[in-house]
Amino acid sequence: MKRKDFIKTTSLAMAGGFLSPFLACTPKETSKEEFQEIIRKNWAGNYTYQAKTLLEPQSVEELQEIVRKQGKQKALGSKHCFNNIADSPESQISTKNLNKWINLDEENKTLTVEAGARYGDFSEELYQKGYALHNLASLPHITVAGACATATHGSGVKNGNLATSVISIELVTPSGELVNLNRDDPGFPAVVVGLGAFGIISKVTLELQDAFDVRQDVFQDLPLAAVESNFEEIMSAGYSVSLFTNWMDNNVSEVWVKRRMDTNPQNLGDDFYGAKAATKNLHPIVELSAEACSEQMGIPGPWYDRLPHFKMGFTPSAGDELQSEYFVPRANAVEAILAVEKLKEEIYPHLMITEIRTIAADGFWMSPCYHQDCISIHFTWKPKTKEVMETLPKIENALAPFGVKPHWGKLFTISPAILHVLYEKFPEYLALAKQYDPEGKFRNSYLDLNIY
Repeated sequence: MKRKDFIKTTSLAMAGGFLSPFLACTPKETSKEEFQEIIRKNWAGNYTYQAKTLLEPQSVEELQEIVRKQGKQKALGSKHCFNNIADSPESQISTKNLNKWINLDEENKTLTVEAGARYGDFSEELYQKGYALHNLASLPHITVAGACATATHGSGVKNGNLATSVISIELVTPSGELVNLNRDDPGFPAVVVGLGAFGIISKVTLELQDAFDVRQDVFQDLPLAAVESNFEEIMSAGYSVSLFTNWMDNNVSEVWVKRRMDTNPQNLGDDFYGAKAATKNLHPIVELSAEACSEQMGIPGPWYDRLPHFKMGFTPSAGDELQSEYFVPRANAVEAILAVEKLKEEIYPHLMITEIRTIAADGFWMSPCYHQDCISIHFTWKPKTKEVMETLPKIENALAPFGVKPHWGKLFTISPAILHVLYEKFPEYLALAKQYDPEGKFRNSYLDLNIY
């Protein structure tokens, strides 16, 4: 598929890849010859950035100066998105050097970090000091700012997405000025999950809680009929629960149940709604080695080492893959799952694994979970772009009756006109984005297509 056709048929989004080397640049334009020798891709390698220049400020002050002087620009975090949300027609500004632990306020239980910090960079130290975040995504390798900007999440019927722990942010505006917003500011619900439309986030302050340990128990071969009859009970069985399936054989291949030790969890036994307890650590894709996965078998460990599925020091998931993810109201969970299951013969040939999770409602205008509890149906695809992009509209059509919304950082084909209707606060979000960035300094083809 040609790039221009790919952009037309997908809503490309935010990227960030911790394994790809960054290009060290000074604030000058890279020559055409130099640029042709430098191929910068996202984490999965499915998208090549088109920005002419990559800049790497060493401080917030340098970031302000760069933002003020540059024209079109976008922040580039861990490159873990699967589309062009973090690309720019002119300059990308890497936040990899803005990764410092700024302040731990023990009295108010908050932590301030620079926006380029990855969750795995500071979580262990946070635990050692007696604190925790409420949740983590499957991967600890992603940056705080990038995760929050795209409403990235973990799992849990009572756990909101990662942005729900944000108390305040510091934002560099198009003029290079610093703006601080907290939960009392009217624009806060728009800017935190802002899709990069308002400026470049430089610092984030997160709400903390006391440290806790987690045990993780895994079960295999859960009958789909048990999911139909007991969905709420299954997903509420732990602090965080994930279902993994390839949609075949009327079966969920694995159930990962993560429970906090401070709730005095009881042994779940060998039978979990018809699924059998695993006898060894497993990878979500059962054929792959579990070496990179967080410890299972009910062995307690720190929150930061159990809530993610993958360890910080390893390549997460499968690596060479594509991803898409869709959100529907939790009230429609079983109907939505069965609607997708009907497409199993078309999905299976291109699929590595699907993960189903729950996310609690939040108040962020462009979050898929705005004012509604949701489930997410996440697809990890084989790197077969043509086949995957032909399959996505079928899934989206099957989920359309439930008001399906996509993850902003993954692959989808839902039209902008439909998206605008689905997001109740879209008009207010758009008006505020234009107010913050009237000349379109932070606009790119992703925002032009999906927002503007």
